[in-house]
Amino acid sequence: MRFTEHELTAALTGAAKTVVASNRKVRKGGKDIDTVWNEMDRHQRFKVLDALGTQILPVLVALPDVEVEPGTRPSYTNSQVAETITGLVGDELGKLRRAAVIKARTLLVQTALANVPPRLDPDALISASDGPS
Repeated sequence: MRFTEHELTAALTGAAKTVVASNRKVRKGGKDIDTVWNEMDRHQRFKVLDALGTQILPVLVALPDVEVEPGTRPSYTNSQVAETITGLVGDELGKLRRAAVIKARTLLVQTALANVPPRLDPDALISASDGPS
């Protein structure tokens, strides 16, 4: 799938915020995840994004091309995502560990896809008055 840099950034950031929000201390603190994310220093955010990026980005890039209507997000079934992940994971893991990795990454990728902003209509970005004179 061809995602823009902005879409990939939004997807990865959304997944990272979800992972940070699942931390017990954050859940018990009762703070809004955006507040917690903004209070993290750049290095802390980098560590989270880097760890998730190696798991999510290769899958997003390897997903099959789908037609995305303007105003909607790309969507994939869990089986499509799991199939893509299966091809990327390889056979070096044991059967049980491989199944756990596939299931966890499928959830992470679906979370990332839910945070991709809706596609814009490329024709609407250029108005007729802005054309060549």
